[in-house]
Amino acid sequence: MDRTDLIQKAKLAEQAERYDDMADCMREVTEMGDICNNVLKLLDNYLITNSKNPESKVFYLKMKGDYYRYLAEVASGDNKSKTIENSQQAYQSAFDISKTEMEPTHPIRLGLALNFSVFFYEILNSPDKACELAKKAFDDAIAELDQLHEESYKDSTLIMQLLRDNLTLWTSDNAPEEGNAGEGEAGETEN
Repeated sequence: MDRTDLIQKAKLAEQAERYDDMADCMREVTEMGDICNNVLKLLDNYLITNSKNPESKVFYLKMKGDYYRYLAEVASGDNKSKTIENSQQAYQSAFDISKTEMEPTHPIRLGLALNFSVFFYEILNSPDKACELAKKAFDDAIAELDQLHEESYKDSTLIMQLLRDNLTLWTSDNAPEEGNAGEGEAGETEN
């Protein structure tokens, strides 16, 4: 089956509420790699290499991390570990640049922190690291909220809310059951 047929089959499966079949079709489409791999080639060969300012470089490296993260969600075996490694390297490179070259309230830096924290939570299964990264990004941005530029206020505050929502969700997911209240405060982040 070609890509178009698989997408059509996935749409029909979704309408029939056969979500496992829908996921299987979309996994096949993703594994064909015609979109993700093309984007990754463009990022590596042109966009990241030729970007001159830090904002562009961070944006493209974040995008590279995102696309490898998407591939990691459906990859298996050795290919999965290499894909995860590529995603983490791209995110980390972007994160290192953003910490020195961008304000904590910059929407690109906040978006990177959001996606990198999701990577830690969903791909690496590391909720503590995900919460630590999201909390630090949120706290750093709150500390400089009064210096937020008017043109990016809406974008920045929206991403900050998404960071906060994830923190709330992730800490409640990792909290002890009510019947185990005496066992500690799992899932809380330190101030």
